Amino acid sequence: MSDKVILRRDENGVGRLILNQPAKRNALSQEMWQLVPVRLVEAAVDPAIRVLVVQGAGGTFAAGADISEFEAAYATRDSTAIYAGDIARAMDGLADFIKPTIALIQGACVGGGLGLALACDLRFAASDARMGITPGKLGLVYPLGDTKRLVQAVGPSHAKDLLYTGRLLDAGEALTMGLVNRVAAPDAVEAAALDHAAQITAASQYSARATKRMINRVLAGQVTDSPETVAEFLDAIEGEDFIEGRTAFRDKRKPHFTFG
Repeated sequence: MSDKVILRRDENGVGRLILNQPAKRNALSQEMWQLVPVRLVEAAVDPAIRVLVVQGAGGTFAAGADISEFEAAYATRDSTAIYAGDIARAMDGLADFIKPTIALIQGACVGGGLGLALACDLRFAASDARMGITPGKLGLVYPLGDTKRLVQAVGPSHAKDLLYTGRLLDAGEALTMGLVNRVAAPDAVEAAALDHAAQITAASQYSARATKRMINRVLAGQVTDSPETVAEFLDAIEGEDFIEGRTAFRDKRKPHFTFG
């Protein structure tokens, strides 16, 4: 199978989803869009992976879609639908991934690259990174799911600004508008992201995954409890992680969660 999207397993429960076309600044080919959901399935069932860090090889996250494929991809309405479906499955698969995710943004993070970063739970950016979404420069319309994730991150006014102009942001402005969660020096951003990943892996994975599901319900428009959300809360109260957590708190020690 192609190595243009790699799943790597680090120690301490961290997995790496690596976009691996550095000669093209990780411009996302159709093959890469198709590979992302495959790697996500592998990461989802791997008990050694508790947090997934998404990054690009060679110091660049992703410079956007691979424009060398545009003529073929957009040749007909049918080919366009197939291409768009591949992209949507990658984006939605990452957004719906069961485990916590962190985008490690270095260098250029543009177009579909920023779309993938927005599909992650958290975004850590190098101080010299540049980010933007450029359909306005190409005469395209940004898809609904991708637009929704952008609006959820930065609000409607900032989203309109970015989509209308297609302008590139520096990391400082991206942090101010909420596009990224943390900015660090280029030589420190990977360590910062991995340190944060370690904090997540040390906490309850049962809680993290249930929390992600709960937040996704809120983002989907749910405003009151349902039998499912009540059951999720009650299940947690009866679960092994909560028993261990409260026992550790009582005993003044660190908890040892076992949920994978």
